[in-house]
Amino acid sequence: MEEKYIKLIAEKLNLKEFQVKNTIDLFNQGATIPFISRYRKEATGSLDEVQIGEIKKELNRLEELDKRRESILQSIEKQDKLTPALKLQIENALTIVELEDLYLPYKQKRKTRASVAKENGLEPLAQIIFKQTERDVEGKAQTFLNDKITNTDEALQGARDIIAEQINEDVKTRNKIRYLFQKDAVIKSKLVKGKEAEGVKYQDYFEYSELLKNCPSHRLLALMRGEHEGFLKVSIFPDEERAIEQLKVIHLKGNTESSAQVEMALADSYKRLLQPSIETEFNNIAKEKADTEAIAVFSSNLRTLLMASPLGAKRVLAIDPGFRTGCKVVCLDAQGNLLHNENIYPHTDTKETINAAKKVNSLVNQYKIEVIAIGNGTASRETERFIKKVHFEKDVQVYIVSESGASIYSASPVAREEFPDYDVTVRGAVSIGRRLLDPLAELVKIDPKSIGVGQYQHDVDQGKLKESLDSIVESCVNIVGVEVNTASKQLLTYVSGLGPQLAQNIIDFRKEIGGFTSRSQLKKVPRMGEKAFEQSAGFLRIRNASNPLDNSAVHPESYAIVEQMAKDANCTVQELISNADLRKNIDLKKYVNQKVGLPTLNDIFKELEKPGRDPRGVFKVLEFDQNINSISDLHIGMILPGIVTNVTNFGAFVDLGIKVNGLIHVSEIADKFVSNPAEIVKVHQHVKVRVISVDTERNRIQLSMKGL
Repeated sequence: MEEKYIKLIAEKLNLKEFQVKNTIDLFNQGATIPFISRYRKEATGSLDEVQIGEIKKELNRLEELDKRRESILQSIEKQDKLTPALKLQIENALTIVELEDLYLPYKQKRKTRASVAKENGLEPLAQIIFKQTERDVEGKAQTFLNDKITNTDEALQGARDIIAEQINEDVKTRNKIRYLFQKDAVIKSKLVKGKEAEGVKYQDYFEYSELLKNCPSHRLLALMRGEHEGFLKVSIFPDEERAIEQLKVIHLKGNTESSAQVEMALADSYKRLLQPSIETEFNNIAKEKADTEAIAVFSSNLRTLLMASPLGAKRVLAIDPGFRTGCKVVCLDAQGNLLHNENIYPHTDTKETINAAKKVNSLVNQYKIEVIAIGNGTASRETERFIKKVHFEKDVQVYIVSESGASIYSASPVAREEFPDYDVTVRGAVSIGRRLLDPLAELVKIDPKSIGVGQYQHDVDQGKLKESLDSIVESCVNIVGVEVNTASKQLLTYVSGLGPQLAQNIIDFRKEIGGFTSRSQLKKVPRMGEKAFEQSAGFLRIRNASNPLDNSAVHPESYAIVEQMAKDANCTVQELISNADLRKNIDLKKYVNQKVGLPTLNDIFKELEKPGRDPRGVFKVLEFDQNINSISDLHIGMILPGIVTNVTNFGAFVDLGIKVNGLIHVSEIADKFVSNPAEIVKVHQHVKVRVISVDTERNRIQLSMKGL
């Protein structure tokens, strides 16, 4: 069966069959997507993570399809109705819709009007009428009267019920109506009576309609949420008359009394059976499409956020700001370990402000603080102004840090395990500080849904959302690489080939031996088999290891190649890494063999140029406008610096350094037409924006990037 899959997947994804075959073989051997894309380029023809992920999705879909196919064949066979022709049709069906259409006439149903009519002996009458040659329908119906069918009206109604069900179960008919839905279906919403006041946030959809194919994903999800919450009634269907005309073209023959009965049956079939059935189908298709788009937006934002530049190893004082309850202050060392915590009250009165300034100055000196991180929640700007007025004895940089998800982390089992003796305020402040030093290492501890960069994330398929976000986290962790001697269990869990148990085993073994000094020691970790080592080793880094390759993305399986290069250059591996002139003389083609080709050799060579280099770029500071402290300070026409906090299909949200984020609608993102905001802006991007509308009552700010 796998051979058939290979051809189908290659055709659908426009790939070569060998690429698909080798990728599936690697999956069967237990290889992960990050490992395959990084270390098996020769086998896959240099497919990237996205393409490899698509092969996996398509493989899973085809396997599920075959399970359903098998189940359907068994069911029809038990009924003794499986003809060779039907079996062939089922075996050749390529989609779940095709399969279910073929199965529909044989599906075990609850009692229907048609099944009752059949029990009452009316199936032969229905067949006669459906042929549309009988001219005396009343007379023919008379011959089917019995103790259950007492008059011709009942007989004809029963026959029409059978015909209606037959039309509904006809594959050609269903495809015709599907095509009409696809082309012309309109999505409509109406207010549920008496819900005007409660459902005011959906007032744009109280009386709304547009072609389904033109409805963007965010609007569709909003409509469905409104229906789910009981404020809207949503429907999807094309023009009814047009649909019935299409059915007449397929099923009406001539102009006999029988044809008149069939015409009545097909109108009933459409309204009672076909239309509701295909509407449900299209509702599901539209929802799935909207989910896919929303998940793609969330995934893209999450990737950008996780790959945000780290400040690096610095001693940090982190502040979770607040007014009445004060500011929680923590001091962390360069590895993010908690050294000290306490509260200050800079926003209560003058005396407390002076005391707070003295305290912060003292902590900066005592713990050799290099940077200060301030959470961007309540009292953020006021705390920033307070800190900037403190006269430090040395240069200390101040940063505003997003605290999205910090409160989720602080109350989580992960945080309790890390800081069992501290309350949620301390844990939240630590998270803010660590997020500045290394966003990825800290954000992996938080459920991605809680990071605040999604679009209708609670309305989409939660299983698919989790799968997509987990794969993004896994991808980012493996692209960056993980320092095995300092990584948390959560970070190690996402490393290719590991998982929670092996991650814990690595941490336990690390404590036992006082830290790893070589990658080969990883093989001694309990339950670290050959396959797990193969999959994970290239993504794990050991700083200051005796072998410099242990702190690089060069896989241990390729060490011999690098050693041979060094030998040929008459130098050590370390000299080869540090001396560009030595590398210039190396001809990579010399090292090609049956297992290793130029794609891998080029990767190795790039890594030798900058071993262990962080791919996340250089940290940049954004200074908000110091004159803007609240929405009331904004005026139309102002040009301000900001930072993108979220990108959706309809625009981007921008933090201006105040409590309320402004929205740049998709139509205001650029001087040209933009269909996808993510093509122009990314989460964490520093932007200049113009204020074009301020609504202080509704706390809404409209921004533009046009002309900037």
